[in-house]
Amino acid sequence: MTKAQLFDQIKQKKSYLCVGLDTDIQKIPQHLLVEKDPIFEFNRQIIDATHQFAVAYKPNIAFYEAMGAKGWESLQKTMEYIPKECFTIADAKRGDIGNTSGLYARAFFDKNSSGLDFDSVTVAPYMGADSVTPFLDFPNKWVILLALTSNTGSKDFQNLRLEDNKQLFEEVIRKSQEWATDEQLMYVVGATKADMLTHIRTLAPEHFLLVPGVGAQGGSLEEVSKYGMNANCGLLVNSSRGIIYASTDKDFAQKAGEEAQKVQVEMEKYLNLYLS
Repeated sequence: MTKAQLFDQIKQKKSYLCVGLDTDIQKIPQHLLVEKDPIFEFNRQIIDATHQFAVAYKPNIAFYEAMGAKGWESLQKTMEYIPKECFTIADAKRGDIGNTSGLYARAFFDKNSSGLDFDSVTVAPYMGADSVTPFLDFPNKWVILLALTSNTGSKDFQNLRLEDNKQLFEEVIRKSQEWATDEQLMYVVGATKADMLTHIRTLAPEHFLLVPGVGAQGGSLEEVSKYGMNANCGLLVNSSRGIIYASTDKDFAQKAGEEAQKVQVEMEKYLNLYLS
């Protein structure tokens, strides 16, 4: 998917919502456990209930890998079910070098090899260019680079001051733009770091930002939108638990759809406000 195609979806759906499919066998409604593939059945119903409000889906790969071969099969079936107009993100946070990165890229981008055909994958940058560039060899595929995350330990490295007094995450954003353009490179910026978005926009004014942490993690959609939006929206705001686990009963899909619609309505307001 190209940047223009992604922006078209945002305009059509009046939304920049990404639904995180962090599907945990221990958290899904109990009545689904009788299904042959409970994980896929949960995802299927969530997608049916939310796809008119969401422009992207982001399976967190760890939830599927933890189930071994069955989990990988559920992931593949989920990918095949997601509507083709939706942007897909493999939240895998890979970060090895050389041939290994090339194989990770093939795992998520080469359907003939693995059965998976994601539009993008999250990548950790701290082993440098050769851990990232193999993912960029695939046309119309995206790298979403970890830049400034919301977890407690992020300050251990991301905020370290370098000799020129820049913070390490700033150098990650600056240096990585030598590897790819805003047509193939996005950045992860946590919603609880919304106060930093104005500064990040000076470093990466045209790039899309994937912003997790809105909803259950307490990030403010209003602040993220105000400080992070650019002329092409430039935002994919992820909500996982706040949508997919809005209910753990038989009405889980209906409640997920209602929560997704609430987010979309708020997003439409900000699109009208900041893109006009």
